[in-house]
Amino acid sequence: MTSGPDAILVLEDGTTLRGEAFGARGETFGEMVFNTGMTGYQETLTDPSYAGQIVAMTAPHIGNTGVNDEDPESNRIWVSGYVVREPARLASSWRARRGLDAELKAQGITGIAVPGTRALTMRIRERGAMRAAVSSVADDPRALLERVLASPGMAGADLARTVTTPRPYTVSPPPGTPVRYRVAAVDLGIKASTPRNMAQRGIDVRVLPATVTAAEILATGPDGVFFSNGPGDPAAADYAVTAMRGVLEAGVPIFGICFGSQILGRAIGLGTYKLRYGHRGVNQPVMDLATGRVYITSHNHGFAAALPEEAEEAREPGAAWSHVPPGARKPFGTPFGEAVVSHVNLNDGVVEGIRLLDRPAFSVQYHPEAAPGPHDAVDLFDNFCTLMDAAR
Repeated sequence: MTSGPDAILVLEDGTTLRGEAFGARGETFGEMVFNTGMTGYQETLTDPSYAGQIVAMTAPHIGNTGVNDEDPESNRIWVSGYVVREPARLASSWRARRGLDAELKAQGITGIAVPGTRALTMRIRERGAMRAAVSSVADDPRALLERVLASPGMAGADLARTVTTPRPYTVSPPPGTPVRYRVAAVDLGIKASTPRNMAQRGIDVRVLPATVTAAEILATGPDGVFFSNGPGDPAAADYAVTAMRGVLEAGVPIFGICFGSQILGRAIGLGTYKLRYGHRGVNQPVMDLATGRVYITSHNHGFAAALPEEAEEAREPGAAWSHVPPGARKPFGTPFGEAVVSHVNLNDGVVEGIRLLDRPAFSVQYHPEAAPGPHDAVDLFDNFCTLMDAAR
């Protein structure tokens, strides 16, 4: 990449970084977050869960393999802005159709290349995710900071309805693969690889808009219902919680991931809260409490379901999460029978999975479709099939 115009990045605490403009020339605002993945920048850019966020990549060199037409997780880039340390000068892949800088320009995404991405990441870890702006048209940090402080935050943001499909569509199994199940997938910000993974297992997936009602979901006659990942604050998506409760009452098998897991948590009476700086990357260790197995998983979320009160009370004040609190292993009551916390994050103890004991429903906070990332958890789609078999 040749030397371009200057750009600045300003965080809401006043931190200012100067660098080189990358992507479209302009100005953008959003929540400043970081992603620890060493690969998969194209999937990150096109993941609807990043809507409203300026994403900094901790990997030092981004753009090496260019941009192709096979890996996008949606039909557009969703990040508000992009921060990298060193953009690749050349795209070196036989699959590349164009360079990353050209793609950002074509889609109007403003970015910045700064040498201080490590310092930026440490700042976010210390202070938490915060509002920010990237500009290649302004040079006054104080004036830009005023606009940052006037911009909306992520808490209370209802973004699922802005990224969802405007109309239903179907993803069918590949030719020659018989249809074994029919699933209604509620698109809260779904990634393209999710229905693709289900279709490969003989699932005919009917993808529905985020604001669909339980009656509309059940009218499709599904063997199971899937609630997808997505952006924003789950507390602002009451429509999805109401739909989830209606499906739970009907007793149809449910599988939720990421935002969908938070929606399940709220539907059964758990609270949700904003994480300090979220989980975003492909290297998060998660323990399955039923087996003790540890999965390395792909994440992208800034909110989480709260532990049930009895589990939170069992945690020693100030204790490190090197062990699972005893209360997290015990069933807790919900309006739909008993449930358990099924998975926890071994870095910080965050709830990573919920399973109902009296209804055919479970969820995980991470991404089993692993696009990009490890394939440790892809068998969760098979578990969903087993749950639908048992319900027949």
